[in-house]
Amino acid sequence: MFSYSKPLFFPVNVQHRDPVFGQVLLEHYGGKDSEYSAATQYLNHRSNMRNRYLRDLLGLIAAEEMGHMEMIAVAINKLGGPPLSYVNSQGIPWNMSYVDQNLDPIAMLQADVEAEVRARILYNQHFNLTNDPDLKKMIGFLGSREDVHKHLFQRAQMLVQHSAPSEQFNDLIIEYKMSLRIFEH
Repeated sequence: MFSYSKPLFFPVNVQHRDPVFGQVLLEHYGGKDSEYSAATQYLNHRSNMRNRYLRDLLGLIAAEEMGHMEMIAVAINKLGGPPLSYVNSQGIPWNMSYVDQNLDPIAMLQADVEAEVRARILYNQHFNLTNDPDLKKMIGFLGSREDVHKHLFQRAQMLVQHSAPSEQFNDLIIEYKMSLRIFEH
C-alpha cells in the first residue's frame, strides 16, 4: 500500500537558523495535533472502515500526513532545532490518547474532520510566529492541505449519512488525486 518517494511534497527552505522556532515546530511532529497523530489516527480508522473507497482515502491521506511529518523534520533540522523525538514543544511525549478510537464510520470521519481543523488552527498560529518567508510558504502549504483533507472527510461523512452509491465514494479518491496535481506543476 505505501511506498516511499524521496522528493518532499513541497520544498523546505530556511533563510536563517532559528532553534526556538524549531522547538515550536515539534508540535507538528510529535504533539497532540501533529502530523504523526493524524497519520496514526487515519491508519487506525482505515483498518476499521468497511467502505473500500473510504479505506483508500484514509490510506492516501495518512501517507500524505507522513510526508508532511517529513517536511516538518527537515524544517526543524534546518532551523537548528532540537533532536527529533515524539514529543511536543514542551517535551511531553506523544501518547495514544491523541488517537480517536471510534468504530462508527460517521464518528471516525467526524474525529478526522476535527483533527484537520485543529491542525489548521495550529499552523495558522505558527505562521505568525516566524518572519521567514520560505517557512511561511511551507506552513501555508501545509495548512492548505489540511483544508483539502477536512473537505474530503466532510464529504465522505455526508455520503455515509445518505447511504450514497459507491461511485460517489470513488469521486472522493478522484478529487483527492486532482488536489495533488496542482503541486506537480
